[in-house]
Amino acid sequence: MVRRAGGLSVAVSTSVLIVDDHAIVRRGLRSILELEQDIAVVGEAGGPAEALRTVERTRPEVVLLDLKLSPGGDAEGLAVCSRILERRPGTGVVVLSTFLDEQLVGEALRRGAQAYVLKDVDLSELVSIIRAVARGESGFDGRSAAVVRALAAGRPAAGARDAIPALTEREREVVRLIAEGLTNREIGQAIFVSESTVKFHVRNVMGKLDVHHRAEVAYAASRLGLLEHA
Repeated sequence: MVRRAGGLSVAVSTSVLIVDDHAIVRRGLRSILELEQDIAVVGEAGGPAEALRTVERTRPEVVLLDLKLSPGGDAEGLAVCSRILERRPGTGVVVLSTFLDEQLVGEALRRGAQAYVLKDVDLSELVSIIRAVARGESGFDGRSAAVVRALAAGRPAAGARDAIPALTEREREVVRLIAEGLTNREIGQAIFVSESTVKFHVRNVMGKLDVHHRAEVAYAASRLGLLEHA
């Protein structure tokens, strides 16, 4: 992230909190992320309660949140995601998981996560995703992006057509490109408009679909059947 100050470009670090029940994983992620000049790890947490306390104390821009936070549960991170965003709605949550499952990806997006990333992701790709989420965009690695596209191509849930919002052809095109994992800049390049115009379309789409996070757009549109002929 870059801000202008007195005519000069000043690099501003993105603050990141790491939440994982394994200390060795947290330390490994910290050591990697701290090599990036524009990322600052502001805290670590090993469980749900500690994660919520640390979010309140450090107020990170991005939370790297493990999906499985104890030996007895496979998806505790989903509840933690919801509670983080209830308390601090502007936080970008990146769900880290060893599981690639349509239901888990869809539920993470429904709860407001902006990214879903497998733990064996290429490290440079993880850093790029963190930067995208810090900009307010969604982020997926190659495999999770394929799952999001599959969700977007699925049939709508029963009864979902009762109140279908009307999207323009341009808005449908933007939703399709979001589902493919493109950033606002990449979408602008694909449809030959400025990044600010893309942001305008994304805001309109979010309003029409009644969602609060960019990452929810493709999932919500797919449930309503809006992408069947996109």
